[in-house]
Amino acid sequence: MEGFGREAISVDVGKRLRTLREERGISIRELARRSQLSANALSMIERGMTSPSVSTLNKLATAMEVPITAFFREDPEKARVVLMRGGERPRVPFLRGLFEGLGGEAYSGRMEPFLLTLESGGSSGPFGLTHTGHEFVFCLRGKLLYEVENERYVLEAGDSLLFAAHLKHRWSNHSGTVTSAIIVISSYDEDDHPGEYHFASIGDENDFPLEDATDL
Repeated sequence: MEGFGREAISVDVGKRLRTLREERGISIRELARRSQLSANALSMIERGMTSPSVSTLNKLATAMEVPITAFFREDPEKARVVLMRGGERPRVPFLRGLFEGLGGEAYSGRMEPFLLTLESGGSSGPFGLTHTGHEFVFCLRGKLLYEVENERYVLEAGDSLLFAAHLKHRWSNHSGTVTSAIIVISSYDEDDHPGEYHFASIGDENDFPLEDATDL
């Protein structure tokens, strides 16, 4: 996909999912129950036959009580200073998009930065997102649609958006070109469960419908 560092480290999401699940002694059937996803879909993800959306990863992270960054790297050592070289970024591909970790998985503080790149038609998935703390978005190129509660915000290159992350939100690209943005999650509650404070999915695809955005 256009716009990614060639040397970035691709993450085998299916393998990581299986490892995280087995480390916790959770069967596929039990994980399906907890995440409200089908056992068949989970099996296909683990076997590398399909790529999960970001909202699906959110639901799986919540169900296994881990942060979404657990899919990026195995048990990273936490540090107060993290230097992330361009060729070291772990990345998680999903349908029409790519999520790249920018060091949050190794940082000891309460801040998680990501690089998001979306092809036309890409989105965070069918489920609304919510977590504690704040979410900051800076659009690097293209047009990125953010929906926060009932408001729609179209970000173009150079635009930014900051909001309280307990508000239900989602993002998508309905333009005809690739879009990329920096997303930073910060100041989430220290006592929160990781699965609750980081991209915790709620509801279903019908409770937060994406309005027609063909005019973007």
